[in-house]
Amino acid sequence: MDLNKKFELLAEEVRKNMANPDLDIELCFPSEVDEGCEVKKYPYLKVKYVIEGHDVYEKEIDVDPEYWEKDVKDLANFLTFQIQQFMEEIDSVEYGGE
Repeated sequence: MDLNKKFELLAEEVRKNMANPDLDIELCFPSEVDEGCEVKKYPYLKVKYVIEGHDVYEKEIDVDPEYWEKDVKDLANFLTFQIQQFMEEIDSVEYGGE
């Protein structure tokens, strides 16, 4: 399986795992500049988390070569965990003072 196909499957799997209307996940490849994506050395997931419809937080999660050989499901679980941690950090900042 070529890497682009693998990353497309990976992005789909992560989107399924993280089905959340406040979350936008975009896959960015180094070889192409999509709208909103930067040219980087490695593919990455661009994650946007919107709180209460107005506060937008973004995080980029690189998919380093050391992970490329992993099974798509394993890699999706790893990335899902990172996204969940990111969301928890934002929630604690947003709602921690209330």
